[in-house]
Amino acid sequence: MENSILLVDDESSVLSALKRALIDEPYTIHAVNSGAEGLSVLEETAVKLVISDEKMPGMSGSAFLSTVKELFPETLRIILTGHASIEAAMNAVNNGEIYRFFSKPWNEIELKLAIRSAIEKYDLEAENKRLLKTVTRQADELKQLEETHPGITDLERDEDGTLVLNEKPHGDKDISEILSELAEEPDAREDI
Repeated sequence: MENSILLVDDESSVLSALKRALIDEPYTIHAVNSGAEGLSVLEETAVKLVISDEKMPGMSGSAFLSTVKELFPETLRIILTGHASIEAAMNAVNNGEIYRFFSKPWNEIELKLAIRSAIEKYDLEAENKRLLKTVTRQADELKQLEETHPGITDLERDEDGTLVLNEKPHGDKDISEILSELAEEPDAREDI
């Protein structure tokens, strides 16, 4: 998934300033003028991060980001505020609706770092979900294997907790013997 960011602000000059600040960054940027337009973009496009103004006509930034949290919970959210709405932004932070908030005018370096941090957080959470899914699938496979072949997953450990591999019975062939037999049989190599 590409690093897509959605910018939402009713002032086109703010959107232009944000796009200019991020021009050298490796992000795909979508910019809209309202929360309703932002929700339309999110329905059609996978976005890792939304940056929204707080004071907008129609739908406030905190109301918009609360809806984003509900409909797209994995998408991270940053709010910008330039008005006496810091209390609303702090409430949004405390209610878990946003990742960070910035006052206008923002510090460009701090904003860039917060965006990078948010993208990294999104990617780490996605990777954790992927790994959890893999571990769960593997646990199910082991369970099925144990049901089919009881005892196959039993492991011995020594007093230090290190896994102990039991010696093979003397009648078993060594792996190198099996490989050399396969190398000598031309038909066997075709089956591999």
